[in-house]
Amino acid sequence: MRTVALEVVELIRTGQFGPLEDRFAAPLRAAVSGETVRMAWLVEIQRRGAVRTVGTPATEPMGSGLVRASVPVICEHGGLTVVMSVDGDGRLHGLRLAPATATWAPPSYAKPRRFAEHDVTLGTGPLTVAGTVSLPRGRGTHPGVVLLSGGGPFDRDATTGANKPLKDLAWGLASRGVAVLRFDKVTHTHPHVSAPGFTVFDEYVPHAVAAVDLLRRQPAVDPGRVFVLGHSLGGKVAPRVAAADPTVAGLVLLAAEAQPMQRSAERVVRYLAALRPGPESDAAVATITRQAALVDGPLTPATPAADLPFGLPASFWLDLRDHDPVTAAAALDVPMLLVQGARDYQVTVADDLTRWRSGLAHRPDVTFHVHDAGNHLFFPGKGPSTPAEYEPAQHVDRAVVSLVAEWVRTAPPGGRAGSTR
Repeated sequence: MRTVALEVVELIRTGQFGPLEDRFAAPLRAAVSGETVRMAWLVEIQRRGAVRTVGTPATEPMGSGLVRASVPVICEHGGLTVVMSVDGDGRLHGLRLAPATATWAPPSYAKPRRFAEHDVTLGTGPLTVAGTVSLPRGRGTHPGVVLLSGGGPFDRDATTGANKPLKDLAWGLASRGVAVLRFDKVTHTHPHVSAPGFTVFDEYVPHAVAAVDLLRRQPAVDPGRVFVLGHSLGGKVAPRVAAADPTVAGLVLLAAEAQPMQRSAERVVRYLAALRPGPESDAAVATITRQAALVDGPLTPATPAADLPFGLPASFWLDLRDHDPVTAAAALDVPMLLVQGARDYQVTVADDLTRWRSGLAHRPDVTFHVHDAGNHLFFPGKGPSTPAEYEPAQHVDRAVVSLVAEWVRTAPPGGRAGSTR
């Protein structure tokens, strides 16, 4: 399997995406294409620079006759890991580009002695996912928060290399008297689920509603004060969770996307291309521009996923296209806190927060806060944000954790007015 893994990485590194696709087993071929992998690879190379070395693959059995192989790839400005699942015939059943693995350490503001954790299972049937509940110690009941990660097949911690921003939030909030439930996304646990017919609703809402219900039933949690916190695409979808479950007490939207996602993707690729100009960047811009135009234009359920951004099926994009998160949020009768990093280039003040502010300006129970030092993951820094910021181990800014904890603990029914810089 190590030989197969190295051959796959060599095909990717040398731009042989047609022969790469020939190695796809039927389930993977139905979900992605060689063109999808090419686009993802171009974006990674834009961020990290040219490949310098390819490391030794690590393998582990997955069951069902599959082996997971992880190949470290070292680039000029950081690294990544090519992760694949391979059968006995050398066919690929799964393939993704992941950040380089490293060790997470708790942030200084997390106090593990102040809370206890236990694992849970969400959902029924074949699409169950695992999660973790963090419960503050001490008497009485506590407000609760269900965490939703951003776009992509994230685990419950939203692991990105050495960084685990949702674990930062969970431990930081639990240390401050807020119960938290975070869970693996269905696309992380069941990578083949994103086939034709799969939607954004399917990716988030059923398990989020189950998480709210499970957290409400914890004896240490106040069942009337369970909130949903969504980051990035999770923030865009959070109003749909509250609409599906009227017990949700309020929403916290961190770097919540409001612009159409295909346009955000195009803007981000152009931003990255400007940081590292060249033929590969030009190709990435041309590809995402073509794909975004297809989402905006003659998109039908039969449009091949290979022609669309990120290789996601047409059903996913049609669902997104029909959903206006700001309108959905405005229709809810719950308080909301929206926090945006001023240095974020993926979700921005100009393209996204202004839309939220415009659509929710009439709501006295909505609070806006711009965190000047924050990038997309609310890691603190100065000056324009760049992809290189995400390579070293960092943590969600203490100020953001404290802001969310205070708002959740004190927001009464109907919320409080407010808008801060």
